[in-house]
Amino acid sequence: MNVVPRDLMTEIPVSSADFRVAMRHLTGGVSVITAGRGRDITGMTVTSVTSLSVEPPTLLVSINRDASSFPLIKRHGAFGVNILNADQLDVAERFAGKGGLKGADRFAGAQWVTSVSGVPLLVGALSAFDCEVEEIVERHSHGIVIGRVSDVKNSTRNAALAYWHGQYVAVDQDEDAARLADVSVPSRGRRGI
Repeated sequence: MNVVPRDLMTEIPVSSADFRVAMRHLTGGVSVITAGRGRDITGMTVTSVTSLSVEPPTLLVSINRDASSFPLIKRHGAFGVNILNADQLDVAERFAGKGGLKGADRFAGAQWVTSVSGVPLLVGALSAFDCEVEEIVERHSHGIVIGRVSDVKNSTRNAALAYWHGQYVAVDQDEDAARLADVSVPSRGRRGI
């Protein structure tokens, strides 16, 4: 069954400022989207990557249509998704525009490999996906890009970079599990409760 888009009318519109404040409560994994080929490359830091399907492996990412990556993704029909590890804060900041770097200059300072589709993939990322565009749905300021995963490279690392309340946060499964064990409330089955 297909859903037909319709005009939604609300009594009181939600302000952009209120929406941004609310969305800061949502913790997101930090990824860098890469696009283009050769020297005509660019990328951007996002928290909007999600799995759409396992069979076939498919990712979904939301990209501002004014971003420099968007026309390259449309033109070449491919993009990379690089899930950052906790040590790649500098990469996240560079691709978020810190320091004013643009285009190919954002790739300096990290090691990259060229994927089968031609997009750069980050060496040392927790996972790096080479995606072929299946469809782009343009709504409002963004394009929802659906990408079929044609290749994936996984790291043995397990400490991720997340974004929450306007800050980058390291999430390390081993370290955080140990910290939680130290401060957790004893279960009811233990003595003393």
